[in-house]
Amino acid sequence: MEIKVMEKMIAYFGNDVKRINHALKVYSFAYLIAENELQDFSQKEVVHFSGLLHDIGIKEAERKYHSNAGKYQEREGPKIAKKILKELFIAEKTIDRVCYIIGHHHTYEKIDGLDFQILVEADFLVNIFEDCLPKESIFNIKDKIFKTECSIKLLEKMYL
Repeated sequence: MEIKVMEKMIAYFGNDVKRINHALKVYSFAYLIAENELQDFSQKEVVHFSGLLHDIGIKEAERKYHSNAGKYQEREGPKIAKKILKELFIAEKTIDRVCYIIGHHHTYEKIDGLDFQILVEADFLVNIFEDCLPKESIFNIKDKIFKTECSIKLLEKMYL
């Protein structure tokens, strides 16, 4: 089913290759971390779908608010993700969880489970590179955000 979600995400973003590549990179790290940190298939599925769709609200945020700020992505993303996942007959419980994560993925105090934590860590692993963050910022992110053993190892190997 992940392939179908991936195809729909790519179709939604169209020729916005930057956003497609970002989503695919976050998905890849989220997949790797979930395989190391989670046992439950349904939680892994939530992580995978969230990785692919976490920024799905960005186009609508830019259209409506002329901004790609996180708060607008969080506002617009869940309804788009819900439509995509419903079209694929994904279980309602899974859709609800994915939409919660998408709707709060820039609000770190709302992290309420390992699935959400993994998505945030995967997004940071990609954003650190894409935004060319300095080492001082990376150490700060490590101390304040990262919790899973797998993500910490990846962060240290890649950036520190």
